[in-house]
Amino acid sequence: MITLGCALYGLGLVSINIANNLAEGGVTGITLILRYWLHINPAFSTIAINIPLIAIGYRFLGKKALVYTIYGTLALSFWIWFWQKVYIPINIHHDLFIAGILAGIFGGVGSGIVYKFGGTTGGTDVVARILEKQQGIQMGKTLLALDAIVLTLSLSYLDLRQMMYTLLASFVFSQLVNFIQDGAYAARGVIVISNSPEKIADAIMDELERGVSYLKGEGAFLETDFKAVYCVISPRELTALKRIVERYDPKAFISVLDVTEAVGEGFTYDRPKKKFL
Repeated sequence: MITLGCALYGLGLVSINIANNLAEGGVTGITLILRYWLHINPAFSTIAINIPLIAIGYRFLGKKALVYTIYGTLALSFWIWFWQKVYIPINIHHDLFIAGILAGIFGGVGSGIVYKFGGTTGGTDVVARILEKQQGIQMGKTLLALDAIVLTLSLSYLDLRQMMYTLLASFVFSQLVNFIQDGAYAARGVIVISNSPEKIADAIMDELERGVSYLKGEGAFLETDFKAVYCVISPRELTALKRIVERYDPKAFISVLDVTEAVGEGFTYDRPKKKFL
């Protein structure tokens, strides 16, 4: 899957970004700058830049992460070289808006698959991990800052119009990476604190056919024990659940949480199949 993700990323880089003169963030963006000014093939500069980064990050990466990083870097370099040799033209008549969308799709889906299966393509990911462990700086902030620096340097060979479409590609890229990593569905976790937890739980299991758990809690003000109702439902079932709660306890407290993934024995996120009658 890491190989497949790198193949998609490399195809988008060669057939979309390079073909339409769009920039890129991180180490890939640096390789495009070197390609323009020094005519160095990105397939080779990717390896050259990542070697010292991986060497520096050796002590900070686990053995498994190190192996995946090296493999991801080599795979991406290979596919960049391969798609230059076996070029697949994507004719969009140099429409930069479409190019920006497609660049984000190819890059986001490719990178999302790589990250989903525990891989990485090296580059600024290594720097971000080091700063997070040593300085406590969140990886997202480091990656954003490094991308901003690289994109600013890319203005040395791009005009402002091309840079704006590159930012469009970056936005689509980030959304798809998050979508693939978080899962192909959205769910809601609901916690209900009520004086009638049993009635509400029975109604949820009977009417919505969802599993319910009781959470034991203690009120901080009155210091009394209570049972909270917890369940995971589809977003479209949220209104129905609120009506159930209101039916039995109009003053109940409801907390709705975003759930990006739910796994485990006896659980299925799929909507329960209703009988015809």
